[in-house]
Amino acid sequence: MTMKELEICVASYGKDIYHFCLHLTRDRELAEDLYQDTFLTAIQKQKHIDVGNAKGYFLSISICLWKNRKRKIAWRNRIAPMEQWDDVTEQSLSFVEKDSVLENEKKAMIQNAVRGLSEKYRIVVLLFYTQELSLEEISKVLHIPVGTVKSRLYTAKQILKSELEEYFHE
Repeated sequence: MTMKELEICVASYGKDIYHFCLHLTRDRELAEDLYQDTFLTAIQKQKHIDVGNAKGYFLSISICLWKNRKRKIAWRNRIAPMEQWDDVTEQSLSFVEKDSVLENEKKAMIQNAVRGLSEKYRIVVLLFYTQELSLEEISKVLHIPVGTVKSRLYTAKQILKSELEEYFHE
């Protein structure tokens, strides 16, 4: 991939990658850092990027960088605890602004339920529903078999269904 092709990909997929980073980190500052690091890494590895699956490659870079960051923070805290790592930020992320308070409340309930999922399930849900990747694309991004992706998505749906069942059946 040439630098010009990379620029076109950043222009095309940048917004989606940023939103994914925002969902992953749950913090605007961390998301911005992750977003920048994702594209800095992409610049370094631009020769390895397939133009046909550039978005998947960028998402894969984001996930790897995020996991490495969390691992480093956990390791540092084990050695010399400096501050508490709060994995659940109480920052509200809205997908789309709506006039209806009820609609916003439903979205907030769903977002909170998705945030409550363990990371392995949350990432699959975010890639499938927010990034609209196919099961095969998710498999390539996460470097896991398609069957594992299906299993994680199914389990995540079951968890979300049980958590949200009370709220939506009223």
